[in-house]
Amino acid sequence: MAKGHRSQIKRARNANKDTRPSAKLSYARMSVQKACYVLDVIRGKDVQTALGILTYNPRYASSVIKKLLESAIANAENNNGMSVENLYIAECYANKAPTMKRIRPRAQGRAYRIEKRTSHISIVLDER
Repeated sequence: MAKGHRSQIKRARNANKDTRPSAKLSYARMSVQKACYVLDVIRGKDVQTALGILTYNPRYASSVIKKLLESAIANAENNNGMSVENLYIAECYANKAPTMKRIRPRAQGRAYRIEKRTSHISIVLDER
């Protein structure tokens, strides 16, 4: 078990917060696998290159991730005072979110389940 009072534990946990600019999209209506195809392409690239890749990528996930990246860039400029030329994508990942379950009627009174998957997408930037 942890030592100390609950407030001390929380204070210690909040002391080492990540100060890198980031953006998070919760409950995106796409599966983690489809989002990761696009995220794998831009991981580690500088911001201008990543925006160019996302602009001309035909996948649906790329348009959503492009808006998220632009949000992270705006956070870096406004909140942290960083310049866009030095930024690169330090981390980008998609985590599983709740799945919406729907029913599809089938022949002879049966019902098949349709799973509409969602994901939480995060992008963390850093300066070179």
